[in-house]
Amino acid sequence: MSQQYGRVGLLYGGTSSEREVSLMSGEAIHQALLNMGVDVVAIDAGDNLLQSLPGYQLDRIFIALHGPGGEDGTLQGALEYLKLPYTGSGVLASALAMDKLRCKQMWQGIGLPTTDFALLEADSDWSAELQRLGGRVMVKPAAEGSSIGMSRAATPEQLQAAWSDASQYNTAVIAEPLLPGPEYTVAILDGHVLPSIRIESNAEFYDYEAKYFSDQTQYLCPSELSENREQEIQTLCLEAFDSVGCRGWGRVDVMVDDQGQFQLLEVNTVPGMTSHSLVPMAAKAAGLSFEPLVEKILAGTL
Repeated sequence: MSQQYGRVGLLYGGTSSEREVSLMSGEAIHQALLNMGVDVVAIDAGDNLLQSLPGYQLDRIFIALHGPGGEDGTLQGALEYLKLPYTGSGVLASALAMDKLRCKQMWQGIGLPTTDFALLEADSDWSAELQRLGGRVMVKPAAEGSSIGMSRAATPEQLQAAWSDASQYNTAVIAEPLLPGPEYTVAILDGHVLPSIRIESNAEFYDYEAKYFSDQTQYLCPSELSENREQEIQTLCLEAFDSVGCRGWGRVDVMVDDQGQFQLLEVNTVPGMTSHSLVPMAAKAAGLSFEPLVEKILAGTL
């Protein structure tokens, strides 16, 4: 069965701020592919990636790069040009999902539930923006993943400091109302929605440390939602995933507002595949262990 894939290039590592996580994802996927007997070449994607790729004589690509440069449509466009099939979403969906600002604008435009937001700039009226968004906000770079550059603010001074911190990541910065939670994530695989996961973090919020390294973060899968609420969140997340134009696999993050309504946060088109990662956890709850999950993702390139 593994012969049908030919020679697979596994791209991981890379140069984004999520390199550390990508190395962990790549190692886990690499081992799974080796165990399946796939002819796989693990490639730490450096600056000269496009020059070196043709030399490997690959038949398809498994993308395990997180963040800018791997998840934002640029790599996908290059692979289209090289006529190399690859895992996951295409150019436009990858770019749109990575850009939280434009993704939220689109969801608002088509009537999907996502919170109001402010685009922050050096001359923003910090006090007015804070008041408009309810007095407590979450600030984030619009095109980073893994909660990098995110922080909370509850005073105009904190908001300005949070903007200053997030703006170092060289992207637009947005602020959203701080939602009371809980937080859920829903994985999608080949058009099928996997069981939702409820995330309970002991950290101030579900930050980089809590996501990848903390053993204090708790994950409930199944998430203990009622049957109706589980159906509601699954339908919403599939609609959000499809609206962005995603394909293959991915993950949609959601929080609950003070009215008890689900609010869309973002779509991840190359989610983590580490020991702490959520897509493998959801797949396991649906009866799919890690290796068959990796194979299903790879099979999307055929």
